[in-house]
Amino acid sequence: MILSVEQLTIITREKQLVKNVSLAIREGEWFALVGQSGSGKSVLSQAIGQMLAPNLKAEGKITFQKKDLLALSKKEMRTVRGGKIAYIFQDYQGSFTPFRTIGQHLDEYQKAHGVHSIKTRLAQTKEALDSVGLNESVADQYPFQLSGGQLQRVSIAMALLLSPDLLIADEITTALDSVSGHRILELLAKRQKETGCAILFITHDWRHVRRCADRIAVMKEGEMIESGGKHRILDHPQHHYTKQLIEAAPILGRGLPSGLQEAGNR
Repeated sequence: MILSVEQLTIITREKQLVKNVSLAIREGEWFALVGQSGSGKSVLSQAIGQMLAPNLKAEGKITFQKKDLLALSKKEMRTVRGGKIAYIFQDYQGSFTPFRTIGQHLDEYQKAHGVHSIKTRLAQTKEALDSVGLNESVADQYPFQLSGGQLQRVSIAMALLLSPDLLIADEITTALDSVSGHRILELLAKRQKETGCAILFITHDWRHVRRCADRIAVMKEGEMIESGGKHRILDHPQHHYTKQLIEAAPILGRGLPSGLQEAGNR
């Protein structure tokens, strides 16, 4: 297992946001964490990267490549986060400073993680943009000059720039229209295949889960209520809450582009 979460509890002074959650992600797999807003899935993902708000406290154990992440210092964690574990956030637009070009963002990201050669950084920036279907001229543009879909592609390029072993994608299609969302996930699946990274995919959209996931875990009110292989969860859910979520979802597979339908039938 590349990541193991054991009996994780996240608390404030008033209540528990995550309650004794355990999960494990294998190398190279696409693991979907599903639940409605407020179920605790995003807070759990923040705990993995030591990015919890100051008023939150995590108890339990999070092991990544044999390291207990909760026991690492802030300095030690910075070497893991970004290099070994990368994030793509729902609010991807908030990840960009409006007065810096895309190229400057990618360059600073590399410098922050020890890539000192200017020549190497320029080459990797060009390669990263090309890998997500963007022309290298995008490097000279500012975030406000790009569409939402283009900015999301840049977010993917940045997250995979240093070839992380685990990518955490938190509701990355929520702010996109349906077609753009499908294309972004198709691109992410392609890049995962090329890099071999594992993905923790946080979502509430069962159509994306059907198409992309290898295994699924379902959260409700901070608790893990069900987990298992994709087909077992989708075709034979055991918990009544999981059944309700699946029954309430749009018809799975309807209206997807042909390439995405084929991916969903793997």
